[in-house]
Amino acid sequence: MRRITISVDDDLATTFDQLVKEKGYENRSEAFRDLVRGALGDARIRQGKAKHCVGAMTYVYNHHQRQLASRLTAMQHDHHDLTVSTLHAHLDHENCIETVILRGPTDSVVQFAQSVMAQSGVRHGTFYPIPIELEDDSSRKPRHVHARPAT
Repeated sequence: MRRITISVDDDLATTFDQLVKEKGYENRSEAFRDLVRGALGDARIRQGKAKHCVGAMTYVYNHHQRQLASRLTAMQHDHHDLTVSTLHAHLDHENCIETVILRGPTDSVVQFAQSVMAQSGVRHGTFYPIPIELEDDSSRKPRHVHARPAT
């Protein structure tokens, strides 16, 4: 591990220290590492350098809107290779929230997430992709692949 030194103005340092405390970090270094990892991961996604990713897509929708719930379910089935898991909860008599865990080739995952969130009636959609690197563990029986964060 290498040590780096940075200089920031007093106001920024005070605000950063507040963030460190609010988020429950043990120290500034842990908070800084998380910020850097996040920025590097976002850049890899934006620049098309992340071949694979995992991600969490969360959205709210009105399940009474005509055929919307059926369309969303059909979309997930059509992309079963990308959809790992879905959590569905009822907010009230009309609105539901879903969080979908996605994994696969970054381009495919991002396109799928965008297509879901673009459906008429889907509101408050967010998607957070995290670049991963795949490690083939072919020595194991049955064969499987490990995925680990890229940064």
